Amino acid sequence: MKHYNTVEVPVEEFASNLNLQIVYGGRGKVPVNSRNVTRPGLQLSGYFEHFDHNRIQVIGMAEHEYCATMSDQKKGKMFYELFSRNVPCLIVARSLEITQTVINEAKKFECPIFLSPNVTTHVVNDIYAYLTRLLAPETRRHGVLMDVSGVGVLIEGHAGIGKSELALELINRGHRLVADDCVIIRLVNDVLVGTSPERIRNYMEIRGLGIINVQTMWGPGSVRQEKTIDIVVELEKWDQEKKYDRIGDESLTENILGVDMFKLLIPVSPGRNIPTIIETAARKYRLKQNGYDAATELLEKVMK
Repeated sequence: MKHYNTVEVPVEEFASNLNLQIVYGGRGKVPVNSRNVTRPGLQLSGYFEHFDHNRIQVIGMAEHEYCATMSDQKKGKMFYELFSRNVPCLIVARSLEITQTVINEAKKFECPIFLSPNVTTHVVNDIYAYLTRLLAPETRRHGVLMDVSGVGVLIEGHAGIGKSELALELINRGHRLVADDCVIIRLVNDVLVGTSPERIRNYMEIRGLGIINVQTMWGPGSVRQEKTIDIVVELEKWDQEKKYDRIGDESLTENILGVDMFKLLIPVSPGRNIPTIIETAARKYRLKQNGYDAATELLEKVMK
C-alpha cells in the first residue's frame, strides 16, 4: 500500500471539487495520503483484518441495502468500529438515505460525511482521479509554460533573457499561455503536467510595461489552466566561443521529478527570430513523435 505525505483538504473545498453535499462537516478537514478508495462491505460485517484506515470510505447500493437489514443497535456498533479507526471521511453514493444512527456515530470521532448524486462507480473513479492529482509529486520552476500548437513548451533561462516577451509574441500569434514566472509541475501518472499558481494565473509581467491580464486582453482562447510538458527550451545569450547544435542530432535532456525531458538550448542574439524558432521546434517535435526526423533523413541521403 503506497502512502503519500498527508494533505488536509478543507471540507468545503473537498465537497466543491467532487460535487458533493456536506451532511456533517466533522473536523472541518479531510486528511488524505492514499489514492485508493474502500467500499467497506467486509468491515460492516465486522472484519477489519488488513483494513487500510487511510482510505476514503464509499457506501454504495450493496452496502446500503446490507445496513438496512441491521437493527439500529448493530448498525451503530458497526459504524462505531469503522469511524473509531479515524478514516478520512465517508461518502454515500446515489443520494441514498443516511440514518441518524450513522451520523451520531460519526460525530463521536468528528468524521465528515458527504452525499453524492452519482452512481457508486462514478464516485470512486472521480475520487481516484482527484486524489491522483492532489497527491502527485510536485516541484516549482522559474520560467514560462506555453501551449504551442498543442505542444507543451517550458521556457527557461536567466532573468532578463526575454522569456515573458517571447511568450507575449507567441500569444499574439495565437498560442496559449499556461503560466508565467512560476510554473507548478506535477508528476501525474508518469506524465509531467504544468500549471500556474492560482493567484497569478493569466497574469504576465513585462518589463517597461508592467502587469497585464492575458485573458482579458486576448480572450479566453489565449490561456489554458494546465498542459502536459513535452519540451524544455533553455534560452541563453549567444556565446561566440561555444559550439551549438547545427544538425539536430544531439539529444539533450533535463530531469524533472525523475522524468528525462527532451531539451533544446537556443542561443539568443539580436536579429534571431526566437518565436519562429519555438514554433518550428514544436512542429519538429510533432513530426518526430510520428517517426519523421529531418536530420536522420539527410544523413541517410548523404551516406547513399
